[in-house]
Amino acid sequence: PLAARGKVMVGVSGGELGIRGFVVALDTETGEEVWRTFTVPAPGEPGNDTWPEGAWRTGGAAVWLTGHFDPDLGLTYWGTGNPGPWIGDQRPGDNLYTNSVIALAIETGELVTHHQYHWNGSWDWDEVSTPLLIDVERDGRTIPGLVHPGRNGYLWLLERSAENIRYVDAQPFVRQNVFTSLDPETGRPTYDEDRKPGTGKPADFCPSLWGGKDWPPAAYNPTTGLLYIPANENLCGSSVGVEVEYQAGRSFTGASTGMSVAPGADHIGELQAWDMNTGQRVWTQEFDSQNWGPVLTTGGGLVFAGGTSDRYFRAFDARTGEILWQQRTNSGVIGVPSTYMVDGVQYVAIQSGWGVDAAAMGRRLDGLRDTSNFVPQGGVVWVFAIEN
Repeated sequence: PLAARGKVMVGVSGGELGIRGFVVALDTETGEEVWRTFTVPAPGEPGNDTWPEGAWRTGGAAVWLTGHFDPDLGLTYWGTGNPGPWIGDQRPGDNLYTNSVIALAIETGELVTHHQYHWNGSWDWDEVSTPLLIDVERDGRTIPGLVHPGRNGYLWLLERSAENIRYVDAQPFVRQNVFTSLDPETGRPTYDEDRKPGTGKPADFCPSLWGGKDWPPAAYNPTTGLLYIPANENLCGSSVGVEVEYQAGRSFTGASTGMSVAPGADHIGELQAWDMNTGQRVWTQEFDSQNWGPVLTTGGGLVFAGGTSDRYFRAFDARTGEILWQQRTNSGVIGVPSTYMVDGVQYVAIQSGWGVDAAAMGRRLDGLRDTSNFVPQGGVVWVFAIEN
């Protein structure tokens, strides 16, 4: 949850179950509900006309990661997930506010503004990772940015203000063959229709349904000025839609899916470093397996991350990407690293334990590449001291 100004705010999961997403704020003293904002608009609310009649009730747009708060603007920012069901021709329209970042007024929950990364989503590319609030220097001015490495494989730079979220630019950070162009004013993508699955219409596309980056968070270091992205390159997917009827508590995806590796690929996982002021990638570390590792960066010029099936937790040089240290753990590391000080000593803590999606991706990769990368289940907290 996100706690600010006397409120605890949290979203809801269930995007594959035909829910109607929302964010709720609770009073920190009493626990009473202060406001609740739905992420799929009902009739009479702005955006409802982007849904077929009645489809808003099961539209999805789950908010299953924690938002961010801008105290100067009084706005909280939240990423939203996929529409339901997964295949767009079963719910024609843009389907607001799915696959978007939304800005909510912290005092009232009013949905002030939004940006939709891709409309009529048909690839299960949730965009729930909340954009990072970063100041970016472009063309001689400072942009109060919202920076989002998307599941759709694009790295987005948006500008935030009290009334608006403005598109600045975006570019692919992994292999992406669905978007043919972006509107230079709005960032709205145009699709290659052959890469857009439909009901009874199979399509292949890159990146896979797990995206260029799934939920594991990126990190920004204001000292180096670099953004660090845990990415999965060379993974593609396939999907075909099937008719599905809503039934409470049952899957409402309406799709059969697959995964593939791009021809000639020599690796999958990457840790990327990007200079957001120039829009250029600075360095990349490549890994044979998928990368499902959240990133931590420190003021001392280090980057910590795990996420690979070899079970290592690593420290990288934040400026060059050089691996400075690594420790093999009992399981895969998909927990978010944390750092703290005790008696003048800095520590880094991490939970080692492989998760459902990381394991599922690993099994599919083993089947595609005729490899065996079994990762045992974990549940161990490791703590390391950082020496000067």
